[in-house]
Amino acid sequence: MQEDRLSEWFVPKFGSRNFRLSIGILFLPYTGMVVSFAIWGSLSAGFSLDRLASISLLYFFAIGISAHCLDAVGSKKKPWGDISHSKLWSTAIVFLIISFSIGLYYAFLDSWLLIPIGIAEGFFLFAYNLELFRGKFHNNLSFVISWGILPVFAGAVIQSNSITVETIMFSIIAGFLSYILIVTSRKYKQLKKENQKTYYKNEIILKSISLSVIFSTILFFMLRYL
Repeated sequence: MQEDRLSEWFVPKFGSRNFRLSIGILFLPYTGMVVSFAIWGSLSAGFSLDRLASISLLYFFAIGISAHCLDAVGSKKKPWGDISHSKLWSTAIVFLIISFSIGLYYAFLDSWLLIPIGIAEGFFLFAYNLELFRGKFHNNLSFVISWGILPVFAGAVIQSNSITVETIMFSIIAGFLSYILIVTSRKYKQLKKENQKTYYKNEIILKSISLSVIFSTILFFMLRYL
């Protein structure tokens, strides 16, 4: 069964099919949310710009590229067409190695708490997206932990190797927003599959959450940095 997602709102309406597919598979608004949560964590501590950029790149590579490639591998519906599994696997592994290399560099430098966070994120990355263990971890709770809470913790830890009260508060907000996002996303996909016109309401919610998080993060960064 094949379900074409090139009509999704986050896929460019211009360019070749390969270009649109390459951008679409990154789920940029949702990836932007996860990167934003990592930035929240960094901003909850006394942050340095290079470490903030590093944790942002780490999550973009790990979630935006690797996780979404593995999701395409694990999906039975082939949402992005017949992309060869070898290309998806090789892309996922290459960028996962890069992201883990960034994490390990800072972990061995002075942020060892990145190690347990990295192990947990690595587990969810494979277990959730490939639906391992009979899909036991392909659920809302796993999504909230790996896409919402842990990125905030990682952002704080890379800066100070600690988690503050402010960090925990940000992680709760991020977890809540991630929960709303995944629940809405599941309803959205089901309604769209059934050709129900009401899916537009869910699409508006998805756009509002993801874009609000991204733009508020940019504003928050500017207020803290400038």
